[in-house]
Amino acid sequence: MDRDGVLRWVAEYESSWRTGDLRAVEALFTEDAHYRPSPYEESEIGHDAIKAFWLDDEGKAFSVDSWLFAVDGDHAAVRVDVQYGDPVTQEYRDLWLLRFAADGRVEDYEEWSDWPGRPTSAADAARTPE
Repeated sequence: MDRDGVLRWVAEYESSWRTGDLRAVEALFTEDAHYRPSPYEESEIGHDAIKAFWLDDEGKAFSVDSWLFAVDGDHAAVRVDVQYGDPVTQEYRDLWLLRFAADGRVEDYEEWSDWPGRPTSAADAARTPE
């Protein structure tokens, strides 16, 4: 995978996610792709599971900005900023770790999210009510 290929994939992902084009999941991910919305969660595995997960954002207004950090062989790291609502009611800063299959689709997707107000230290977490 090269830089242009990763940028094309990210643009297709955003466009498909934004428009709710669930058919695009099959073009973006391998049949048995692992999709982790957090490094601490179990993977959504396969097209049907990924499609169901994408439906969580159906009908929501959001904006996305992304920057490619690195590409090394079949691995890539992308920073993604997502803002929900107009006016903005929630925002996330994400790091996507992607592993590509030989056909250009992603076979492993892992997302690391952060958002305003989230504890950034063990001491802060201990003071934050759940």
